[in-house]
Amino acid sequence: MKLSRRDFLKISGIGGLVFSTGLSGARVLAQAGGADEFYFIQLSDTHWGFNNLKFNADPEGTLPKAVATINSLQHKPDFVVFTGDLTHTTDDPEERRRRMKQFKSIAERLEVAQVRYLPGEHDAALDAGAAYQEFFGDTHYEFSHRGVNFIALDNVSDPRARLGDAQLKRLQSKMAELDHAQPLVVFAHRPLFPLRPDWDWATADGEQAIQLLMSHPRVTVFYGHIHQEHHQQTGHIAHHSAKSLIFPLAPPTSAGKKFKVAWDQQQPYAGLGVRQVGLSEKRAVAEIEELQIKT
Repeated sequence: MKLSRRDFLKISGIGGLVFSTGLSGARVLAQAGGADEFYFIQLSDTHWGFNNLKFNADPEGTLPKAVATINSLQHKPDFVVFTGDLTHTTDDPEERRRRMKQFKSIAERLEVAQVRYLPGEHDAALDAGAAYQEFFGDTHYEFSHRGVNFIALDNVSDPRARLGDAQLKRLQSKMAELDHAQPLVVFAHRPLFPLRPDWDWATADGEQAIQLLMSHPRVTVFYGHIHQEHHQQTGHIAHHSAKSLIFPLAPPTSAGKKFKVAWDQQQPYAGLGVRQVGLSEKRAVAEIEELQIKT
């Protein structure tokens, strides 16, 4: 039996965390599916190749289960986006490519019209994104979909966690071209704002990017990297991090060093999940729902 999005929320035991984001006005979409509405799904930090069973007792099963969850939805998303760390880092270039090939073969099982990718530092920092580009194409790009503009940024290929002058100039040029009547969604791997610079949870020149984005009245940023759900505003811009599909990390309010949260045999997949985002051009409204992966 095919599951609707609402049915899945009931089965997974989460009432559906729904709130307005920086794209929104006062109301929240009841569900995607109207003439001017659509939704996409965000997955992040799959770390294919990670094999420490203390932190994930099902490292080769979590991603396929997420794919199966999405394929079971009655109303398919317009697209799926992976916001980085597709694979777990390795110093061996051959192994890096093997992991990327395996990851892509699983991601291509998604029964959706389009799958988009971003690199994480585990994918790209050791070779400036060379292997990533062989399998997934450009590390940063722009596209439009049903009246919403999207910009994907690369803040990981430079091991200094920078976007770099060339990418900032490209962003500045793009911002000058955009129609302010249309919502703007930005994808990145690392947070653009300095969430925890001491944990590498920041982009060295991210505040320059935020200043450029501030010229647009309706911007929302979706990112990964921190392996948990987190929400923050910089001015009128809302930033939303996604859960990981491999293991949670300590919250940014923790003192001291960051750490992985151990796998809970009593609550497998706790803290892991995927996100769906409903958008509407006319009302410029976003609906965010966090979905937990279940066996």
